[in-house]
Amino acid sequence: MPVTSDLIPTLGGEYYCDPAVFRAEQEHIFETMWFCAARTSDIGEPGVFRRVQVGRESVLLVRGQDGELRAFLNICRHRGAMICTESEGQVRRTLRCPYHAWTYALDGKLVAAPNIKSLHDDSGAPIDRIAYGLVPVALREWLGYAWVCLADDPPSFDTDVMGAVTGRLGDPAAIDHYGMDRLTVGKRVVYDVAANWKLIVENFMECYHCATIHPELVEVLPEFAGGYAAQYYVGHGAEFGERIAGFTVDGRAGFDPLPDLAPEQDRKYFAITIRPTVFVNLVPDHVIFHRMYPMAHDRTIVECDWLYAPDVVRSGGALEHSVELFHRVNEQDFAACERTQPAMSSRAYRQGGVLVPAEHHIAEFHEWTRKRIGDAQC
Repeated sequence: MPVTSDLIPTLGGEYYCDPAVFRAEQEHIFETMWFCAARTSDIGEPGVFRRVQVGRESVLLVRGQDGELRAFLNICRHRGAMICTESEGQVRRTLRCPYHAWTYALDGKLVAAPNIKSLHDDSGAPIDRIAYGLVPVALREWLGYAWVCLADDPPSFDTDVMGAVTGRLGDPAAIDHYGMDRLTVGKRVVYDVAANWKLIVENFMECYHCATIHPELVEVLPEFAGGYAAQYYVGHGAEFGERIAGFTVDGRAGFDPLPDLAPEQDRKYFAITIRPTVFVNLVPDHVIFHRMYPMAHDRTIVECDWLYAPDVVRSGGALEHSVELFHRVNEQDFAACERTQPAMSSRAYRQGGVLVPAEHHIAEFHEWTRKRIGDAQC
């Protein structure tokens, strides 16, 4: 979309406060696109599982005895009880429904149930233990994360996910220099944000607010004071200030650059949005990875991982200065989103607001949202 000097209208308030709109987003966005579900290292051992909410569905990710990571709908095929109610845990060899004891192998196959030997399907044949197994969900692993898709015919992962990264950085190989699948989670913070997920996306995409609410970030990245975010230009990385030694809360030095980093990536910050729910922040010595779980029209869970080289985490190096910088940014951003959410139902915002030229790329996100859910939903 070309830059314009005119004000651009936004989505109307109902897109942020109407439960019907949120249901349409669940159906047409979260349940049809690739959705980042979990860090694969969190599900590293056989029997380890994690339950995540994807749109209206509960999805179970579990590591099999064969070492394979799989995803299933978290629903027993007998009477529909939820198999795992815990958010995470570990089982020995099977997943057992607590209602009627139907039991599934970690590959999803039905292996046991009371009186199963005498059970037949409606054609009279003995019950097919694979056909009556857990319903599988498409899964891909990339950047050290598990991505799932509920669609019967998933869209191209290369186009929609990997392509979003390439489209932002301008080079398919640029993300590989950070070696994200080899990094270790040094810190994770889970935020429960009382705001619509789109407000969080819009906030992350622009920096018109940076000089107002992010003093620490602007000190490290002075160009953000001008209101233009790193995502404004393809391939652009915001440069550290002259007297800034590292991406830390007070500008002190951090850690050695990641081993495969390219020279042009040193002393720069890159930001990527992978729709619908992922933000990636790249700096020379670590990566900050956000993934959102939209729970309601006015509530979003955000998990934020700070990823470092394994030897940095093993050595017990002081992470707090680099963690604190973006933790403050997160808290400042989420407070702004929570301040905005109540106003979305105001009569003053029925027709929406406006975007200034520095925010013009948000208009494309709004148009994308309309097309995904259909204007007839609103």
